[in-house]
Amino acid sequence: MYDWLRHGLFRLEPEKAHDLAMSSLSMAHRLGILGHLYPMPAQRTIKCLGLSFSNPVGLAAGLDKNGDYLDALGALGFGFIEVGTVTPKPQPGNPSPRMFRLTEHDALINRLGFNNKGVDHLVSRLKARTYRGIVGANVGKQKDTPIDDAATDYRFCIERVFPHCDYITINISSPNTENLRRLQDQGPLRELLSDLVSLRNALTKQHGDYRPLLVKIAPDWVDDAVAQALDVIGDSGIDGLIATNTTVDHSTVRDHPMAHEPGGLSGGPLKDASNEILRIARHRLGPTFPIIGVGGIVSGNDAARKAALGANLVQIYTGLIYKGPSLIKECVDAWPSQP
Repeated sequence: MYDWLRHGLFRLEPEKAHDLAMSSLSMAHRLGILGHLYPMPAQRTIKCLGLSFSNPVGLAAGLDKNGDYLDALGALGFGFIEVGTVTPKPQPGNPSPRMFRLTEHDALINRLGFNNKGVDHLVSRLKARTYRGIVGANVGKQKDTPIDDAATDYRFCIERVFPHCDYITINISSPNTENLRRLQDQGPLRELLSDLVSLRNALTKQHGDYRPLLVKIAPDWVDDAVAQALDVIGDSGIDGLIATNTTVDHSTVRDHPMAHEPGGLSGGPLKDASNEILRIARHRLGPTFPIIGVGGIVSGNDAARKAALGANLVQIYTGLIYKGPSLIKECVDAWPSQP
């Protein structure tokens, strides 16, 4: 069925297709028919980050930036959902066109630029949700906030989402906000994480509840920069890592007519680069540090490969667009059994 739906959606410009797909999903959920359209995955409980996930397959940030479709997405059988990236104030993002399909590669290029309705809107949606699964909130900085003041934006968002989600992700790796990836450099990263870990500890005391704090990194690194960043992350008190965001390296799709478009490449061509960072991260951070693998999952075997490389959980996004909701069950079924 999804192949038929995708055929119609892919006739539309990508953002229009996204809006129509999300609206249709929401309507199907309200009508109570989602469970009849897509098979639900089996219960595969995973303990990680001090939380209990019903299965290891989550939705990556970016598909539901504002939390407007949480309940409908939850009904598809995800083990967890990450909403955002959200910024302190609403912002429109970069000019259109800003999303491009590379259908032959099961890939997308996007330069959306943290388009969202602002953190207060997201909080209102988190409060209103009926979905009882694990929800993470992904936070970023405003486009016009100087990079040296980025911590102020992260603090603002974390303080507001903290009581209303299950974990929080610090996005320092989007390629579509100018200079954002400078925060991955060893010095700025240490300073930022120290500040935000202290904030997490203060908010834990204030609310009497703990929220794991994760950081999402890029697949694009120079020389030994990734090792230095991972050492900072491992020593910082951060609770977990998400590996990885999209890549600015388009060499894997160089022959495609859209390959020249600036932005982050996701989907199938990201798999090898993302997996390499995951491999390095597991080796560098040790066997017990929580890692969520994301990037290039378009089949159950891709999810199982990330598990073999050391991922505790995985997230999908572009693969969902190309393969449909049945990919969730496929990935859950392929996940290795716990020893």
